[in-house]
Amino acid sequence: MALDLATFAEEKGIKYFMISFTDLFGGQRAKLVPARAIADMQEDGAGFAGFATWLDLTPAHPDMLAVPDPDAVIQLPWNKEIAWVPGNCVMEDEDVAQAPRNVLRRLIAEAAEEGLHVKTGIEAEFFLLTPDGEQISDEFDTAEKPCYDQQAMMRRLDVIREISDYMLELGWGAYQNDHEDANGQWEMNWDFDDALATADKHSFFKFMAKSVAEKHGFRATFMPKPVEGLTGNGCHAHISVWDAPGSDSKINVFAAEKGEGQIAELGLSEQGGHFLGGIMKHASALAAITNPTVNSYKRINAPRTMSGATWAPNTVTWTGNNRTHMVRVPGAGRFELRLPDGAVNPYLLQAVIIAAGLSGIRSKADPGPRRDIDMYAEGHKITDAPKLPLNMLDAMRFYDEDEELKSMMGEEFSNAYLKMKQQEWNSFVNHFSRWEKDNTLDI
Repeated sequence: MALDLATFAEEKGIKYFMISFTDLFGGQRAKLVPARAIADMQEDGAGFAGFATWLDLTPAHPDMLAVPDPDAVIQLPWNKEIAWVPGNCVMEDEDVAQAPRNVLRRLIAEAAEEGLHVKTGIEAEFFLLTPDGEQISDEFDTAEKPCYDQQAMMRRLDVIREISDYMLELGWGAYQNDHEDANGQWEMNWDFDDALATADKHSFFKFMAKSVAEKHGFRATFMPKPVEGLTGNGCHAHISVWDAPGSDSKINVFAAEKGEGQIAELGLSEQGGHFLGGIMKHASALAAITNPTVNSYKRINAPRTMSGATWAPNTVTWTGNNRTHMVRVPGAGRFELRLPDGAVNPYLLQAVIIAAGLSGIRSKADPGPRRDIDMYAEGHKITDAPKLPLNMLDAMRFYDEDEELKSMMGEEFSNAYLKMKQQEWNSFVNHFSRWEKDNTLDI
């Protein structure tokens, strides 16, 4: 039985609820609802004009209602009078098919019908900048190789520890935090979970990190490449499939005894190999979702960074425990997709992983040859693997041509997403840049 939010408010001393949904561009939208009104909102939802957000709706559409999912409610650790709760978008008693959380919920249900329950963990990377977003917040964070910098950690301990404390309080199983490979960059990790739970936590984490950073006078950004010449923000996803959801899960169906062959010797089951095959099969189209901005392609097609490596892929390849490829199999029973970046929509990331994986299992897709070379040093030797898209327009074209993936994600969603992203691309190319004058003025 679903949690009663009015009772929850009374027991926890909550005065307001933020009923939230995430739009196609990953924007987080919310209404602040007094606790006295939450009983009606739990039943009917909070009303939004969908056209006012990044959804493919018009001013003529009726109200879109965000119906809260009470089982996902989170009391704000830094302001306990407020609770955040994700909503499922509904219009005229029907799910809004293009709404990202609905896309994910539908695919989770589709996978469950085949006995597949996807669990994921994500590695959220972000920068702490000055409030105007122009500079790294720590003027002393200048090391050529700043990864795991102990003193830099101490200088930003108040921010990182506060966020980590909140994750521990929420029971997320926070287990490590570190200064990442770029100056001013951080990564924070918590336990893997069912795909929807991970997406909700991912969405809340971004909200929490930004809120805590602002409280301390900084700006947290998940922008893929906010500082030229430095490593970008990835959002690596660790993927496994289980026999049941939640605490009922007992068997990791991706895990197998090590045997002969490029899949088996890494401890992946045949089914795990086919799921991986689906990821590889749809990789170029996947990028339209996992790398959704113009700036995304400054990360996955980046030149060498100051630290000596980009830590991002540019070719559709997979390997064992080797971080220079798009997919890494670091141990038995799971693999890591290193393609997504910090701008990825938390719900669409999980949805497209499930869609591609289901496609692979159904078609018994072969992931192709395992490559065990250093792609940064020897990648030029591989001439038969597809290159990842060079820009957002190419990624959109790959997605548009991938009829199977579009269908898996839903035609209404796919049409809306491509339409809105084309508008974004048009806005970008219509922008008059300083580069054009610097390179064309005297021609």
